[in-house]
Amino acid sequence: MMKIHTVMTVGLLLLAACGPDAEPETTADWAVFDAQQAAQSEVAAPVDAGDLGSILNARRAENGLAALVASPKLAAAAQVHAQDMAAQGYFSHISPGGSKPSDRVRAQGYQFCFVAENIAQGQPTAARVMESWMASAGHRRNNLNKKATEYGVGRAAGNNWVLVLAAPC
Repeated sequence: MMKIHTVMTVGLLLLAACGPDAEPETTADWAVFDAQQAAQSEVAAPVDAGDLGSILNARRAENGLAALVASPKLAAAAQVHAQDMAAQGYFSHISPGGSKPSDRVRAQGYQFCFVAENIAQGQPTAARVMESWMASAGHRRNNLNKKATEYGVGRAAGNNWVLVLAAPC
């Protein structure tokens, strides 16, 4: 089994808004870090949102927080972004066309009072992605945010992962 060593960058953008018409403000704390990790050379398997969702909810339970509910609209927003990053070869919360997490969530018809996005690239499994996110203060803060009530997961080629956390209005 051949392994390729890659450098992965995981980004964070925390967004919050008071209502569906307000544009969320980004925090100054973009927690970005690099980590070396061995990744399988196989193409990414289709995302199993249940795997990442159960791991996320287990971490929340360990911290005394309620479980989040899977949202098809948030999953669609996450998948669109994961596929776009893979297709266009970028890694950012803002697409080359300028769309932000709030734009992608609204495009799916989701009216939010809170929205946050975690992205990762290169981790071959949901467990490895969550391990990376929980080791990063900003990502951990998103995963354990008390405002979040729902989540959606997307994954595309190159192990581009997107987790959207939100609360509807």
